[in-house]
Amino acid sequence: MVFKRAIRKIASASLLIAGIAAAACPALASDKTLRAVVNADLKIIDPTWSTAYVTIRHSYLVYDNLFALNSKFEPKPQMVDSYTVSPDRMIYSFTLRKGMKWHDGTPVTAADCVASLKRWAQRNAMGQHMTRAMEGYEIVDDLTFRIKLKEKFGLVLEALAGAEAPAFMMPKRIAEQPIDKQITDPIGSGPFIMKRDEWQPGAKAVYVRNPDYIPRNEPADYLAGGKVAKLDRVEWLYIPDNNTTLSALQAGEIDYFEAPPLDFVQLMKSDPNITVLTIDLLGVQMMARPNSLFPPFDNYKARQALLYLTNQAEAMQAVVGDPDYYLKSCVTYFMCGSENETKAGVVGLTVDIEKAKALFKEAGYKGEPIVVMLPTDRPQYQAAENVLIAAMRKAGLNVDVQSQDWATITARRAKKDAPDKGGWNLFVTSQGGPDPASPLANIWFNSQCDKANIGWACDEELTKLVSAWAQESDPAKRRTMVDAIQTRAFVSVPYVNLGQYVQPIAFRSNIKGVLKAGVPVYWNIEKQ
Repeated sequence: MVFKRAIRKIASASLLIAGIAAAACPALASDKTLRAVVNADLKIIDPTWSTAYVTIRHSYLVYDNLFALNSKFEPKPQMVDSYTVSPDRMIYSFTLRKGMKWHDGTPVTAADCVASLKRWAQRNAMGQHMTRAMEGYEIVDDLTFRIKLKEKFGLVLEALAGAEAPAFMMPKRIAEQPIDKQITDPIGSGPFIMKRDEWQPGAKAVYVRNPDYIPRNEPADYLAGGKVAKLDRVEWLYIPDNNTTLSALQAGEIDYFEAPPLDFVQLMKSDPNITVLTIDLLGVQMMARPNSLFPPFDNYKARQALLYLTNQAEAMQAVVGDPDYYLKSCVTYFMCGSENETKAGVVGLTVDIEKAKALFKEAGYKGEPIVVMLPTDRPQYQAAENVLIAAMRKAGLNVDVQSQDWATITARRAKKDAPDKGGWNLFVTSQGGPDPASPLANIWFNSQCDKANIGWACDEELTKLVSAWAQESDPAKRRTMVDAIQTRAFVSVPYVNLGQYVQPIAFRSNIKGVLKAGVPVYWNIEKQ
């Protein structure tokens, strides 16, 4: 079969080949086994260590959340059974649902959740802002805890329910490990259990239904509601070659293609055995992330220069091709089509080589190599990045393109080494769903220096503006504050918006119940 032939090409060890081939063979797989080809190789399983899509999607399988967003982007209780807010909105009390267990059989407690929140808040922008506004946590009993504020913070529930990098709950003994140490124990309380013994980085990861999981007695709605695991087993397969993956999907050798190139869409739609579905209501924002720790991008003028080397229409044409799936221009940091969309403060985002040259000169750039990490197995990222690289070279920059697979890039980008010592200056990534539309939830917008996400954007003034926005509980008043936030962002440039597009998924037509949840999730899915 096509799939087996591909495996022989990408696997070097004979045992590895045999293991994946057996998993791929329909005769050996349960009718309740879903075989999905994911967008990247899973190497990091700690959601507080990496915000890579593959890590966050793994986390949605094995962990659960206190709150989750519904299709109206409203935070709804998930692990929480009930909660109260004091009249002055300074004390939030949460009582967990009874009967929840970790995958090792031990009960979920309030102490576990407090430890998980503390770990999450060390890296997450919303958690950091919430922590600064807090007096602390109080554990009342095994199932109840409180968040006590010392100053106003109007987004407590929204922080707990973030979609892109939410507060995933894990046992206290795991959550209390040092934040600079990656978690390697995948025990959670979610609807699926990771089979650690079957995990083969570079090839596959396996998850089985959690028999102890108690879903909420509510319909599934976006990321909220009842997470009913209807599959016995989910096999994640990593195949770098998209043509091979498409052939396997057409032949029924896999069930689910998580991130098909958009030039495959029309071909897949013409096949009655394949369903193409857009699960993200807002779409995906592509971005270039400069490293603010090292020259030239430690100087804000060099980051501004990138704005003048950006042509969104050209980048999106390269990424998507079909104009039905992208916007020719989306200047806002906060997602076109969202309630926070704004054109305030916009500069650049149209190519002006001379302006870019001048800004790089003002930043002190003298021709040093600029290390750009180019993924070999993410065609959308590669396409957008190549457009930017061409413009950088036209501006006379010494671009050192280093090609690597995406899993290697996600590990390398977390390092703070100098670019000539194994570090980096620039890479391209993306984010989607409701989180990028929020100045607080947008993980790449976080500009809290060492506490910021990878790339370590650093702007105290922007951070103060975002903090003031988060303290306001009135949504209408918060909206009026967005313009000032974006105006400042176009000065310090935490990242460069390369455009907005839609990334559908594809699956065999006998797969039912796939949710429009913004990200691929595997509860509610049936294989008929």
